Amino acid sequence: MNEKKLILIQTALPLFYTHGINSVGINEILKQSGIAKKTLYNHFSSKDDLVLATLKYRNNTFNQWFKVVLDSELTGQKSILAMFYRLDEWFNNEVPELNQFRGCFFINAMAEYSVTDSPIRQYCRAHKQEIRSLIKNKISLFIQDPEEANTLTDIIFMLKEGAIVSALVEGNHKAGKACIPAVKKLLNLN
Repeated sequence: MNEKKLILIQTALPLFYTHGINSVGINEILKQSGIAKKTLYNHFSSKDDLVLATLKYRNNTFNQWFKVVLDSELTGQKSILAMFYRLDEWFNNEVPELNQFRGCFFINAMAEYSVTDSPIRQYCRAHKQEIRSLIKNKISLFIQDPEEANTLTDIIFMLKEGAIVSALVEGNHKAGKACIPAVKKLLNLN
C-alpha cells in the first residue's frame, strides 16, 4: 500500500473511532496527517471511501487479534472461553493494537449510516459474519450437528456482542468475564 494512503488511514481510524465518523471532518484528518488535500483525493474519491478503507484496516487488525485469541487454546470449548476472558483485556485497554476501547468500530459505524444498503453498512455486516464464522469454526470442533452448531454459534456470538455493548454503554469492563458462567453452562463445562 502507498505510504501516504496508509498514513491517511492510520490517522483517520483513531479519529473516527474516538470521536465518531460524522464528527470528524476531512480537514482534521489532513491537519493531523500532514498530507495535502489533493493527495487525499488521489487515494480516496470521498470521505465514505476513506471510511471504508479504515473499516478494512480495522477488520484486518481486529481479526488477526481475534484469531490469535481463538487459537490460543487447543480445544473448541476452551477457545470460546478464552474469547470471553480476552474481551475484558480489550475493554480494559490491554490490547495496544486495538487502541483505547471505544466499543466496536463496526457497530459504531453502522449507527452513523442510516442507509441500509450503503457500502459502509454492507462491509460492517460482512465483518460480523466473518467473526461469527470464526466462532462457528471453533464450535464445530465439538458439535457435529450443523443445526445445533448454528444455534450455539448464534448464542455465543450474541453474548460476545452484548458484552462489547455493555462495556461501552455501561462502562462494565468485566462484561466478558461476566458471561463466563452462562458460557460454561452452554458448553456443558460445569
